[in-house]
Amino acid sequence: MKDGIAAHRPIGIFDSGVGGLTVLRALHRRMPGESFLYLGDTARLPYGTKSAATVRHYALNAAGYLVEHGVKLLVIACNTATSYALDDVISSSPVPVVGVVEPGVRAALGIGAPRLAVVGTEGTIRSGSYQRALTRLDGSVEIRAAACPLFVPLAEEGWGDHPVTDQVARHYLGPLLEWGAEALILGCTHYPLLRPSLERVVGPRVRLIDSATSVADAVVADHGGRLDTTAATGEVFVHLTDASENFLRVARAILGYSPEHLELVDVRDTRP
Repeated sequence: MKDGIAAHRPIGIFDSGVGGLTVLRALHRRMPGESFLYLGDTARLPYGTKSAATVRHYALNAAGYLVEHGVKLLVIACNTATSYALDDVISSSPVPVVGVVEPGVRAALGIGAPRLAVVGTEGTIRSGSYQRALTRLDGSVEIRAAACPLFVPLAEEGWGDHPVTDQVARHYLGPLLEWGAEALILGCTHYPLLRPSLERVVGPRVRLIDSATSVADAVVADHGGRLDTTAATGEVFVHLTDASENFLRVARAILGYSPEHLELVDVRDTRP
């Protein structure tokens, strides 16, 4: 393990930008005694518009970097990377790996709604990962999916409660609401940052499924025996591939504090 990361092995989390911080926040709240190393690949965002091969390459770079820094668990806090690269990361990683798709699917199915809608980046929706997982776990549900490419830049801009976001959300979500969606899976970890606008648009009858909370539940359920869920001594380290004042501004809004341990890094040649 590299010096200066943590006194004990951290949990590694990676995403293309700020969205994965919603997963970090949920995990840290559940396991305050754990240390976390968050990698934001801000130099190469967004992943959602990239090809499957490119996303797999980026994901393996990120996973390799975190493994090199001694993490004991990898969380892919990016739906596009989970959709395209989960199997590749699992097969090459010496530590357990958790993606965000299946925990969100299981949470959605748990509410018992027969009509489920999924929204995500172009890459996530094109991959069909949510549709396949929903059908595999419950073949009786009806599914609709829609790509919402403008949601990520709106989240990165910090416009989670803004009239422009309301307008964009009505455009994307209108057909899903007309179809009769009873629950909406937020298939991108950026999308919970837009919750105020999304809740106004979908109304009280449509449940929003936040994958960040679902991932935290899955990590505790599946790996809690080897993690510290009680102590209060953990630290949070944030590594970025590009300096970004916007990242820091949104990070403060998500986490409630400014990351103290912040470092600019290069992950291009790392592999697990």
